[in-house]
Amino acid sequence: MHPIRRTAAWSRSIPGGRDGRRMLAIALVDRVGSGLWASVSVLYFTYVCDLSLAQVGTLAAVAGALGIAGAPTGGRLADRFPITRLLLAVQLMRAVASCALLATDNYVLLVVFSAAGGFGDRAASVLTKLYATRLAGPERVRYQAFHRTVANAGWAVGGLAAAAALAPGTTGVYQWLLAGDALSFLASALLTLRCAEPPSPSRTVLTSKDPATRSRPANPWRDRTYLAYVATEAVLFLDDAVFKVGLPLWIAHASNVSHGLVPLLMVLNNVMVVALQVTLARFGTTTAAARNLLVPLSAAFALGGGAMALSATGGALTATLLLTAAAVAFTMAEMLHATVSWELSVALAPGASQGAYLGVHGLAQSAQRTVGPLAVTAAIATGPVGWSAFGMLIALTCAIQHRLVRERLSPTALSVPTVTVSEH
Repeated sequence: MHPIRRTAAWSRSIPGGRDGRRMLAIALVDRVGSGLWASVSVLYFTYVCDLSLAQVGTLAAVAGALGIAGAPTGGRLADRFPITRLLLAVQLMRAVASCALLATDNYVLLVVFSAAGGFGDRAASVLTKLYATRLAGPERVRYQAFHRTVANAGWAVGGLAAAAALAPGTTGVYQWLLAGDALSFLASALLTLRCAEPPSPSRTVLTSKDPATRSRPANPWRDRTYLAYVATEAVLFLDDAVFKVGLPLWIAHASNVSHGLVPLLMVLNNVMVVALQVTLARFGTTTAAARNLLVPLSAAFALGGGAMALSATGGALTATLLLTAAAVAFTMAEMLHATVSWELSVALAPGASQGAYLGVHGLAQSAQRTVGPLAVTAAIATGPVGWSAFGMLIALTCAIQHRLVRERLSPTALSVPTVTVSEH
């Protein structure tokens, strides 16, 4: 097929129509900017703001803790206000926070502005997922797969651009990269203005004039099953810590392979996600199918942990092959879990409280960002046995989640109807 025709066909296959494609364009712009900043943030605080290693670590930890509130706050507000307006406000908030970082080297203000940016980032993540849920209806998993593919491509472009920009080695480049991040958020905000507001069952319930149709929205903080589900999700998100912390430290301290393997495995992870995420999403387009994917997901985690453990027992070539196999296994786990999570997190949430529930679900990733580095560091410290236990523990958590959601999902919930709620 001709490349132009192939691109057009790919575009037409995206759920959500024109607004779905616009939101994917927003994701691309957003993640290009994030890729520019994420790869150099530590260097910026070190060389431009002249912070010590301890100060940089504390800044990241404190700002991350303060930003956790972004997910539940964004979700709760989305049940009451138009989601496009909230996305516009959040993107502007992120742009202002990035610009503010450029204007100061005061440590307290750097923490505050970083926390504001983190708050906005986590709120935007939940709002974007909720937008896809409302816009794409029963095709939400497939749409999220396109979204994640585009987002990963954006991260790659931003990261490569940052690497090229850093070649001259001047500190001024860091400021330009941060400015590029701020401009990406501003551009995303402007693009959001062109997106139509999707139907919202929660706001229909809240604004209905008929008392018979009005009911008090469910509270996710009182839903023990959903909270238990979110707790298992925090464990399944640990694949993120493997690539950001586990693999680099394991290669650096416990293997005899070249350190140059680290970026190559990161590239492999990114390429696999871009190439395979949409295809794998086809196996989780219903709630029942998504739940069944927890079985191969548990196997992928177990294999990844086992390969990491075995990589310490052979020579350089054997270790390289096993580490590559581990990266493939954990990337498969990452993609399978993304598919499962997109569907179950929505299917388990009452329609009138989707925003609040997805906001609480967003805390799973926030918790993983705190606990994940500690978990993989513990696995590294205990050697091959630690990695085997790491993989098996997550595999067991998959089994627990599989059983946990079974009782909640009735037979009628296993096929998701199209959302056709009117707000008038």
